[in-house]
Amino acid sequence: MLVDKPLPEVLAENARLYSSETALVEINPQELEDRHTTWKEYSLIESSTIDAFRSELTWAAFDEKANRFANFLLTRNIRRGDKVAILLMNCLEWLPVYFGILRAGAMAVPLNFRYTAEEIRYCLELSDASMLVFGPEFTGRVESIAEQAKNIRGFFYVGDDCPTFAERYGALVSYCSSKAPEIPLRLEDDAAVYFSSGTTGFPKAIVLTHRCLAHAAAAERAHHGQTHDDVFLCIPPLYHTGAKMHWFGSLLAGGKAVLLRGVKPEWILRAVSEEHCSIVWLLVPWAQDILDSIDRGELQLEDYRLSQWRLMHIGAQPVPPSLVQRWRNIFPGHAYDTNYGLSESTGPGCVHLGVENVDHVGAIGVPGFGWEVRVVDSSRRAVPAGDVGELAVRGPGVMREYYKDPKATDEVLDKDGWLYTGDMAKVEDGFIYLVDRKKDVIISGGENLYPVQIEDYLRAHPAIKDVAVIGLPDVRLGEIAAAIIEIKEGEKLDEAGVDAFCHGLPRYKRPRKVIFAKVPRNPTGKIEKPKLRKRYCGESLVAQQFELAASHRTAEGK
Repeated sequence: MLVDKPLPEVLAENARLYSSETALVEINPQELEDRHTTWKEYSLIESSTIDAFRSELTWAAFDEKANRFANFLLTRNIRRGDKVAILLMNCLEWLPVYFGILRAGAMAVPLNFRYTAEEIRYCLELSDASMLVFGPEFTGRVESIAEQAKNIRGFFYVGDDCPTFAERYGALVSYCSSKAPEIPLRLEDDAAVYFSSGTTGFPKAIVLTHRCLAHAAAAERAHHGQTHDDVFLCIPPLYHTGAKMHWFGSLLAGGKAVLLRGVKPEWILRAVSEEHCSIVWLLVPWAQDILDSIDRGELQLEDYRLSQWRLMHIGAQPVPPSLVQRWRNIFPGHAYDTNYGLSESTGPGCVHLGVENVDHVGAIGVPGFGWEVRVVDSSRRAVPAGDVGELAVRGPGVMREYYKDPKATDEVLDKDGWLYTGDMAKVEDGFIYLVDRKKDVIISGGENLYPVQIEDYLRAHPAIKDVAVIGLPDVRLGEIAAAIIEIKEGEKLDEAGVDAFCHGLPRYKRPRKVIFAKVPRNPTGKIEKPKLRKRYCGESLVAQQFELAASHRTAEGK
């Protein structure tokens, strides 16, 4: 099923068809834990706590909020093609803000909530954002760069206790019209800017059109068959293309979605149980944690209502076949899928395993709905089946460009519309298997870590002569960052000292393993990371998983 209209029109249609039905639910279990209250007891406590723990929006309210924000933006002279950035944790305001920006004809610019203040400033400038909508978790970071961000004409705060440098979002939009502004949108119009990055760690601004977003919705529904009765549990952050594009399938069906703020295994199962969730998208660590908690007896499945849960799917990083087998042993009634994609392809779905192909776990799958795939050599010519080459994809979800970076665009996007992913792959029996990554980006728990950023930080230590950061295989996180550190002659440094020094980094960027050794460099001065990978992990994580998948199939006589 193709989608022949921009997604804000789909939202308006849902508001007409399902006006009083629930569109979005936000659940924040930490609110209960902070009050030493169990999930089962929340209905017995004061209403203010109930509202903080669980709140919801109907389709009509969702649509009205989007319209009010769109009309507000127009009063502030936001025009077609202007950029409005979003820096919010998952909450009920996130998607209405996003759709309000689109309704105004502007472009939404979602920001990673893990960005440092300097990264926020960099991305605001790179994207030419005119305004920023942010939440209380980011007040300190935003305030520290507010005066430097000269292109920002307005800071709008979502929450209580608005800082003096910003304006309160809720008060501003409440007086604006709840009717959609008369701004025509076309599928060819630019809709959003998302951020990606290579090994340098400097983000590239990816321009996606309304057609990209619409096709992502169509592909998601084609892959997973969402109906109006399905309930989607959304745990990953909405700034990420993966979370939002999977939710787009629910948008098309007019089905309820639940935004769960937290990843504890008990919270996930309780949300599935209490909200009657039927589709859940997980990252590998969360699935691993659920299985481990069940194995340890910390979770008893009979305590939850799970019979309606029909689909578990995973993306954002390679999936160990052993994890899927464990999951199917415990949840034999679940359909399973895995999805491959990148922000340049409007998130997941350009390649997917398919629920009917669970016997090929280990592969990333087959071309997704509406997509073409090929594997090419360095001259971009197709390689024979079984040979390793670079994975290229083509379809309606391919980005328009890297914003204001034609050179980088030309490096990955050819005149025929093929997007070259930088991932090395091979095709066997019609299924695509990742073999290694061309880039050095480390994917740990679904988050990209950029080695150069970590290396540059560590090199500031007075005892460190040289450093290289690589990914090592990890069963739970997929990969972890390992720092190979060469100490200056006469200096002393141990692992505890490195750990203490790295407290200036965000936790997720800190190396989880430290190795003291000489850092090899080639004659041109580049670090020889293939040598380090061979020495410390033998082969890349994805290659290990390919072999695991092959042995898994052999053991089952596939």
